[in-house]
Amino acid sequence: MEGLEGNTNNNEAGLSIEQARTKCDQDHEYTLPSAHAIGHDSWQQVGLMMVTGFNCGYILSFSNLMLVPLGWTWGIICLVVVGFYTAYANWLLAAFHFINGQRFIRYRDIMGYLYGREMYYITWVLQFSTLLLGNMGFILLGGRALKEINSELSDSPLRLQYFIVITGVTYFIFAFFIPTMSKMRFWLGPSTIITFAYIVILLVVLVKDGKTKTTERNYEIHGNKAERVFNAFNAVSAIIVCNTSGLLLEIQSTLQKPAVTNMRKALYLQYSAGLLFYYGVSIVGYWAYGATVSEYLPEELSGPKSVKVLINAAVFLQSIVSQHMFVAPIHEALDTKFLKLDESMHWKYNFKRRFYLRALLFMGNTFVTAAIPFMGDFVNLFGSFTLVPLTFVFPSMIFIKVKGKTARLEKNLWHWFNIVIFSLLAIITTISAVRSIVNNVKEYNFFADT
Repeated sequence: MEGLEGNTNNNEAGLSIEQARTKCDQDHEYTLPSAHAIGHDSWQQVGLMMVTGFNCGYILSFSNLMLVPLGWTWGIICLVVVGFYTAYANWLLAAFHFINGQRFIRYRDIMGYLYGREMYYITWVLQFSTLLLGNMGFILLGGRALKEINSELSDSPLRLQYFIVITGVTYFIFAFFIPTMSKMRFWLGPSTIITFAYIVILLVVLVKDGKTKTTERNYEIHGNKAERVFNAFNAVSAIIVCNTSGLLLEIQSTLQKPAVTNMRKALYLQYSAGLLFYYGVSIVGYWAYGATVSEYLPEELSGPKSVKVLINAAVFLQSIVSQHMFVAPIHEALDTKFLKLDESMHWKYNFKRRFYLRALLFMGNTFVTAAIPFMGDFVNLFGSFTLVPLTFVFPSMIFIKVKGKTARLEKNLWHWFNIVIFSLLAIITTISAVRSIVNNVKEYNFFADT
């Protein structure tokens, strides 16, 4: 297959089938081959998918992960600054979906095109680490939601691992029958209703609990000086996870033209309506329960069993759609590599291959999740090691490579500043996340019933 044409050294070398170029549309733009639909969806569909996707079950952990280590003052400051910065970085990256007449539908492709083979594989590793760790977090959240339901309805609840397996099987079935991101459009309506219904009910219960709490709430940041510093960096990682996915180009690939304008419209929707809800739950949860707030917010809720069961059931159902959006790029990469692209997704050969690919992915992810069910560790690790460079460093690198020779000096200095500062942040937050993982491995056993 024909290799990518680049403007840097050695970019002519073929990387794989993904580097072939085919004519995309009547405007003679080019895109790389994919087993999934390209340029099909409206910005309203993608924006709604992002709003519901970022208001997934992860938000039930953010009061504990984001605000407990930072307290009110630094917590609110970091929420505002990181939220603004991630919005800006994604807005910037959206502009580079097209370069020299080629449409880049994968982040790793644009980095390989501009910086060569090594950056292609570095980006591949970072993205797929994000996707796999994020998927494990979704499986764990779904399992915890089911366990909470079981705990409310039974005096002898089953171990968490049973519910993790049930969640993994459910995600597999959905991913098999709804094979692409575009196919999710029929599920966005029900998912949106479920998402905002459970968030509104959750907020009502949180405000009620906060008002009726008789003991004084404690917002003190615990730990010695070193622990506070490390925990603060973990909190920054969690705020990054709260706001971005590192999948912008993959999501943008599904958009109709004009893809840049439409992607930015979807981003405006995410960072207004979407942010209002996932920040709102995090802040109200911290206000209601203080520094002792649980890593899984529904564990704290008062009220009748039916309300708790309803919230946890909604969390589980909504997580199915959110998880599929998040992990879709893995499915796209595997389908493009192993399916016959000139045949239908439902052709017998492709149907069988897709079954095996989805099964292997979810079997592996579900097993690892059951073995190390520590929610905060998943969030902190992929927020630091992978999302910091993908969100903040690489867009500035792209700007310098594409526009550096014609941009004003102050713009180039600004983007070099971003590269240096956020590279350092990635190193520091990764050290903090690894430290937390080591501590938790010492405290908990594998296959712990957390």
